[in-house]
Formats: sequence, structure tokens, C-alpha cells
Amino acid sequence: MMTATPASLYQEERPWGDFTVLQEMPHYKLKQLRVQPGHRLSLQLHNHREEHWIVTQGNATVTVGSKTWVAATGEHIYIPAQTQHRLANLEETMLEIIEVQQGSSFAEEDIVRFEDDYTRV
Repeated sequence: MMTATPASLYQEERPWGDFTVLQEMPHYKLKQLRVQPGHRLSLQLHNHREEHWIVTQGNATVTVGSKTWVAATGEHIYIPAQTQHRLANLEETMLEIIEVQQGSSFAEEDIVRFEDDYTRV
């Protein structure tokens, strides 16, 4: 039986912080997101994937659909496909999230932005 080999790791800088792809397989992608204090990601959705977030450091201000709350270290958040969501760090320390993506596409082009502090489309 042949098994898939994980893709190599890479990191990308963003205006809000950075992300590192820890593992990429045909059926999932695993990322570490680091959000700088006072920053947030765009209000967005993905048509082709769902996401699972685990807060590993800090407190995340999370919006999923019409609900917003603070998730502390150790909490898990589920974001269904085609659901607006946002991640923000309103604290004074770094926020770290482990993100597991599942679906039919993990491309960055599967981001539909509704609001963005950095005027990205």
C-alpha cells in the first residue's frame, strides 16, 4: 500500500502576523497561526473547506457566523465551510492557533473577504 508523503514546511508573513504550514496532505492541511497583539484577520469564509482551531497560546476573540466570544488557551473552535469567521488578538501578548483544514481545496485563493483591516481583496 502506498501512503502520501507530507509536503515540506513553509512560513508566510501577513500584516497581522504569520502562519507556518506544518503539514499538507491531500485530505488536510495543518497550520500554526501567530497573530500579533492588537491585530485581526479579515472577516472571511471558505467555500471548499472547514477549519478547526485550537488556541495554544493567548486568548482569541473569535467570530463564527453571528456569534463572537473569547476562546482561551486549550479551547477548540469549529468553522463550517461557507461560514463567515474572524480571528482577533485583542490582548497584549502573541496569540497562537493550530488550524486544521479539511475539504476539497486548501488554496489561499479559497478566501472570500468581507472586511479587511489591510484593504486586501
